[in-house]
Amino acid sequence: MPKKKNEIKTLERNEHGLLTGVDYHVGEDGFINWRKMVENDHLVPNKSRTQETDVSKLEDGDLLILLAGIKNLAHLRGFESVKYRVENGDADSVTAVCEIQFSPNFETGHKSVTFSAIGDATVHNTKGFGRQFLGPVAENRAFVRCVKSFLRINVVGFEEINPQNPEGGNYSSATEYVKSINVSDELKEVMDKKGVTWSILQKRLAEGNYDGAADLGGIEDLPRLKIYELIGRLKKL
Repeated sequence: MPKKKNEIKTLERNEHGLLTGVDYHVGEDGFINWRKMVENDHLVPNKSRTQETDVSKLEDGDLLILLAGIKNLAHLRGFESVKYRVENGDADSVTAVCEIQFSPNFETGHKSVTFSAIGDATVHNTKGFGRQFLGPVAENRAFVRCVKSFLRINVVGFEEINPQNPEGGNYSSATEYVKSINVSDELKEVMDKKGVTWSILQKRLAEGNYDGAADLGGIEDLPRLKIYELIGRLKKL
């Protein structure tokens, strides 16, 4: 039987300038609460401020937003163009400006708005391969700050932190940082306290119709958000 081809999805916006089919969080002021549009998958704990690994329990000041989350916000908000320019640069430092022309919506009186922000990268606030690509790093930091500032989001972006900060650890990429947050060990600790073995947990997952439960080899095969959910459920036992 031939495999069904994926269909092309057409993006459409309604009379308010919002994407159709998206559940936007509207605040008490009648405007979109863009902070609540950030999915937990795009948030990680700020390890320089907290030991907690469950992002759902943390205040904004203890969180970091990953670049993927910022890009998703820009997509949801809508933009017409993104431009970068280098203000100054040499072998040791680059300063870039990101200028985004956001699409019209009800929040701007249905007019397009241009917003800009600055980002810098030096050999002193980057690490690893980032030191070889100061320009792109500076552009990413400027992009993150531009989107965050325009959408009034106060959570620090992962791109904004200094990877050489001794309090936060040394991480050359967001992937490396996320991997360092070992939520699997926290789940194992809770399971031990509650007397729950992996076989019991796997059985409960199967009974709850968790997709692919029978094929799981262990806790490490579970996605991070599912682990957070299980930790919360077990702690309530």
